[in-house]
Amino acid sequence: MIESKPLFYDCDLVPLQEVLAKWDEPDYRGKQLWQGMYREFKIDASEISNLPETLRQKLIDHYEFSHLTPASSQISKDGSTRKVLFSLPDGHAVETVLMRYEKRNTLCISTQSGCALGCVFCATGQMGFQRNLSSGEIVEQVVFFARQLKENDQKINNVVFMGMGEPFHNYEGTMAALDRLNHKAGMNLGARRFTISTVGLVPEILRFADERRQTNLAVSLHAAD
Repeated sequence: MIESKPLFYDCDLVPLQEVLAKWDEPDYRGKQLWQGMYREFKIDASEISNLPETLRQKLIDHYEFSHLTPASSQISKDGSTRKVLFSLPDGHAVETVLMRYEKRNTLCISTQSGCALGCVFCATGQMGFQRNLSSGEIVEQVVFFARQLKENDQKINNVVFMGMGEPFHNYEGTMAALDRLNHKAGMNLGARRFTISTVGLVPEILRFADERRQTNLAVSLHAAD
């Protein structure tokens, strides 16, 4: 059985630097790699020209740089909204939506394939729960659209965790993804640019409050009582 390679976007900066140190690479190589992927939005390490060729190949051999394969795309009639359905390596699927406004681009990302909560008004809830996304699979949704927007000298202004799944049912993955997107050495999206939507999981809301994060929280109310 062939062992699968780790997804690059699942890696935090410090553990990545530790791997590079074991390869006898200087500490700054980690930040070069990090910035190449999170600020220049390269497809993979082979495109990061300030890394030595031997290191680029070693990174390609060691890491996967994508789990998301675009399967289909829909654009609204006015062109302001684009929805992409991604296929995952295990055959599951996940959706991400880019919403363009006059002066900002907001991305609606997913944290799960399917959902276990079964809200009757929600198409995702009716399909049932498939699995949690890894933190890197959540992050890669943002990077995918950031790369496309960069080609037109645009950027992502806001990220809402309001796509497929209940973010607080994948608490660790959601928060790890948020922290990575907020990291100063990477995309450096401000904490206030994120909004997490929950149907109202009280223990996780209290946990979120105890952590004193600056991220916005939205509670999706779907009944009068």
